[in-house]
Amino acid sequence: MRVAADHPSQAPVAVADVRAVVAAARGRHRRRHILIVVAALAVAVALALAALSFGAAAVTPDRVLAVLFGGGERLDRFVVLELRVPRILAALLVGAGFALAGAVFQSTLRNPLASPDILGIAQGASLGAVWAILGLGAGGAVVAGFAFGGALVVALVIWLAAWRQGLHGIRFVLVGVGMSYVCGSTVAWLLARSDVRQAQTALHWTVGSVADVRGPELAVLAIGVAVGAAAIAVMSRVLPALALGDDHAAGLGVRTDVARLALLVLAVAVVAVATSVAGPIAFVALIAPAVARRLVGGGDAALAASTCVGAVLVLGADVAGQFALPGFTAPVGIVTGVIGAPYLLWLLARTERTSRA
Repeated sequence: MRVAADHPSQAPVAVADVRAVVAAARGRHRRRHILIVVAALAVAVALALAALSFGAAAVTPDRVLAVLFGGGERLDRFVVLELRVPRILAALLVGAGFALAGAVFQSTLRNPLASPDILGIAQGASLGAVWAILGLGAGGAVVAGFAFGGALVVALVIWLAAWRQGLHGIRFVLVGVGMSYVCGSTVAWLLARSDVRQAQTALHWTVGSVADVRGPELAVLAIGVAVGAAAIAVMSRVLPALALGDDHAAGLGVRTDVARLALLVLAVAVVAVATSVAGPIAFVALIAPAVARRLVGGGDAALAASTCVGAVLVLGADVAGQFALPGFTAPVGIVTGVIGAPYLLWLLARTERTSRA
């Protein structure tokens, strides 16, 4: 401060140097973010080609490319376009939706454990779907609608129970974990008292799978995730301010409660759409944002990178569930659960060590 007072001409130079350093850091961060997104997209393309080629009706890569460019034999076109492409698109869209919602939850609540599946949002959607199948004998769009409503109701209950003159991330997480157990127990009770054939139909909503997502369901999924992602992108400008804390964000002119509510409602809507089509795919919303933030190397929400990492994670898990073990297939939700459970234990241990330190 004394140098600036004695030599006023040096002040603009110092300010310009600081601005240049900040601009350079932002440029490096932006380039790294773009690099991660491009790399994730390349991995997704490679996984998609593998998923299109492998299977009981094997289609060589050259024949796959011929079909994708409008040619190919009739059988190849049926296998690739009717059976495998919808499953791949569903995996990418569901993974992107869960990961985007998880990034919004974790950034908005400033808690790495704040994930829609940990907080019971996905379980609420499962409860709505299972209730519609077993209690009302419904199917199709009605089941998806009940799943959407279940997620919104659980989110509203969590919000009301966690609100105490403001929304605090830790209280929100604790209430959400409790609601997750309530929803899971209710689903188990509904399955236990139902007919075996009905229970088999509803079992899909307790595990998560993209095997049968196609036609109108795939269209609903694509539209829902696209609209939700666009709305979150518009609202994302307030995330850096919210990351500073409510007091600092309010000082910057952000209406914290309104902004947080809007972002969380949009994230819940995306989760509800994804779960209503594919069921609760575990741990994607928890893992993908954490991996994206570590790859990007910044403390921001990394929404684009999280979305791409989530899409790759679900598609990779689905491919592994189909082809990793000969003669054995597993739904994508089982594979992500196997991957995510150790990560959750590590995260809990790391969080406890950090709090003690």
